[in-house]
Amino acid sequence: MPSVLELEPKSMSVKPLHPTFGAEICGIDFSKPIADDVFQDIRRASAKYGVLVLRNTGMDDRQHVEFSRRFGDLDDIKPYLVQGRKLRYDYYELFDAGNLDEDGSILTPDAPRSQYNKGNGLFHVDSSFNPRRASYSILRAVVLPPPETGGNTDFADTRTAFEELPEDLKKTLLEKDYIAAHSLHHSRKTAAPEFFKDLDPTTFKMSRHKLVQPHEPSGRMNLYIAAHAHHVEGLPAGQSAELLKTLMEHATQPKYTVSIPWKSPGDVIIWDNTAVMHRAGKFSGGYLRDMRRTTVHDASATAWGLNTEGDKKQGFLIDTKGISSQAATAVV
Repeated sequence: MPSVLELEPKSMSVKPLHPTFGAEICGIDFSKPIADDVFQDIRRASAKYGVLVLRNTGMDDRQHVEFSRRFGDLDDIKPYLVQGRKLRYDYYELFDAGNLDEDGSILTPDAPRSQYNKGNGLFHVDSSFNPRRASYSILRAVVLPPPETGGNTDFADTRTAFEELPEDLKKTLLEKDYIAAHSLHHSRKTAAPEFFKDLDPTTFKMSRHKLVQPHEPSGRMNLYIAAHAHHVEGLPAGQSAELLKTLMEHATQPKYTVSIPWKSPGDVIIWDNTAVMHRAGKFSGGYLRDMRRTTVHDASATAWGLNTEGDKKQGFLIDTKGISSQAATAVV
């Protein structure tokens, strides 16, 4: 029986975007319900390519959420709606990945949420800092600024990066079976050290996931690493930091990365967080950019990592004065 990587989708055309991963999918009519066989082809393509680009889907919020739900259980933002914060739209399953405040105005560069969002510019995977990690993220453009302002989304192929590690390092990683501790506080402080100068990530609980693990949909091994990775358990601090630095630099080399532009409202990018990293590309700002994302809870055997199933997800509270000592919930 052929593996999922040998199967070619029959219901759509596939245009590879990179020699090892990423593809643009054409030929699907999103104005009507997606047939089961077409959806299964999308799943197969995702298993092979890790990142799928769908242009001009015409999806609205409802269609976005309903389509995403077919991939699995969805995360929601209810825990993050603190201090009277309100949604700009009607679906709790949609995470606000744009640059608008709740009243629809563009965030200023010094706004707390702008400082928090700097972490999105680091290569990461969604929700590795949570006890139950994410599988798919499905990001849709609602309003886009002029193309010359930038704002691509960049991706890194962590499966191929693992396969092409130096043999001695790969052998060590497999033998040691390291566990990495992931922290949202760590990545936010890394990206905005001055704003978060009083934040100590080590005072908060971290989520634990194996550094190398199988990617179930493809059967390939994956380097599960991210800017959220604070340390490797069992290693001295200096050695841990050096290993994480080495692996991140290796996995984000140009030969393992692709930068995908957003062309039109309705464009959608689907990526598998258990096979790739991503980051928000540089954006010159000053223009409205409305992006909305659904996040699918992982259902694989390694979804909960080394964490207690049912644990609450991580996060912290930011108010207009900065970070709160309560550290209870995150602004997203």
